[in-house]
Amino acid sequence: MGFAWVLRGAGVDVPTGSVVDFVAALGLVGVARRDGVYFAGRATLVRRPEDVAIYDRVFASYWEQRRVERVDPPLPAPVTLAVDEPDDDAGTDRDGGEAPTGETVAVRFSALEVLRHKDFAALDADEWNEAHRLLAALRVNPDQRRTRRLRKTAHSRGRPDMGGTVRRSLRTGGEAIERAWRLPSTRGRRLVVLADVSGSMEPYARAAMRFAQAAVAARGVNTVEVFALGTRLTRLTRHLAGRDPEIALRRAAGEVVDWSGGTRLGDGLAGFNDRWGVRGMARGAVVVILSDGWDRGDPAQLAAEMARLARVAHRVIWVNPLKATPGYAPLARGMAAALPYVDQFVEGHSLASLEHLARIIANETAPGFAGGPVPPRTPVSPRRPVPPRIPAPPRTLEEA
Repeated sequence: MGFAWVLRGAGVDVPTGSVVDFVAALGLVGVARRDGVYFAGRATLVRRPEDVAIYDRVFASYWEQRRVERVDPPLPAPVTLAVDEPDDDAGTDRDGGEAPTGETVAVRFSALEVLRHKDFAALDADEWNEAHRLLAALRVNPDQRRTRRLRKTAHSRGRPDMGGTVRRSLRTGGEAIERAWRLPSTRGRRLVVLADVSGSMEPYARAAMRFAQAAVAARGVNTVEVFALGTRLTRLTRHLAGRDPEIALRRAAGEVVDWSGGTRLGDGLAGFNDRWGVRGMARGAVVVILSDGWDRGDPAQLAAEMARLARVAHRVIWVNPLKATPGYAPLARGMAAALPYVDQFVEGHSLASLEHLARIIANETAPGFAGGPVPPRTPVSPRRPVPPRIPAPPRTLEEA
């Protein structure tokens, strides 16, 4: 205990529990051999590598009957924080003095983190190149759905597999000792992306196409469908296929003839529903519409087509870049007409918002983005109303 007291005076942090461990260690190794006492104290009393030198000096003074001196802990070396600035000259500080001596720690901000939250409309050419690279590495995986196909499982929570059980019983002379089980398998839902390429969406249409190309490259043309919405509807799935995003985007740009033109969302959704959506492409799928909601067409037609789409789709996600604007309200006619049939209404103005969109498509996060959960959409009535049930007439006087 006296040795621990001297160590504390020399600046070593020695808690009471360490002293108890040191006493127990000395009871096992004894005090006859110097190495035993030395390593017992070093293993129990020293907690930081920088205290080893102090421990050595105090141990030699205390246990070898030398004069005990208080050893002050060494002062930390001066540290200079250097922040890179374009106008700074090497070797001088901002006031024109000499460069500081001693250890220098450079503190820099993360340009990647700044780029993730920057609006697409404010990116320059170099930032666009970096954003394209990050979007190409994005992985979009729709959530899973149960299928009728069964798969083998080792757990007894599934369905009994009679054929597998009989085959296993052949190993034990016909006795069904080891039973086989099967569970319903799962597969990813189809993802349908409808990207608005009108003039008002021009700063964000490039990012939307890059996002769609990353989804097609990751999942394949059989599970992901991409369409361009403008004055007409253009299917771009085959053009966006391939591992090289630059070649795929050039093919898609050559196919879209109404890029940065007007917007008729109602006509585009009508063409999609009539030719592809209601016939099977959108049934049970996750439909993502990237648009700001500005529409030159009839809002009633847009509402009717959104109702048709909501009846067959598993989820409808509307991505609006303007939602990130402070004080935004869906006052545009097209947006107001479509919003009652949307399951999730999220932002799409930056890399971070598109990364969040990928998690929403995979059903890995709560609805909404930086705004809490989105209220459920208005139930869509079926095309043919179900007639009310008419009770059967009484058969006897007692029933009447």
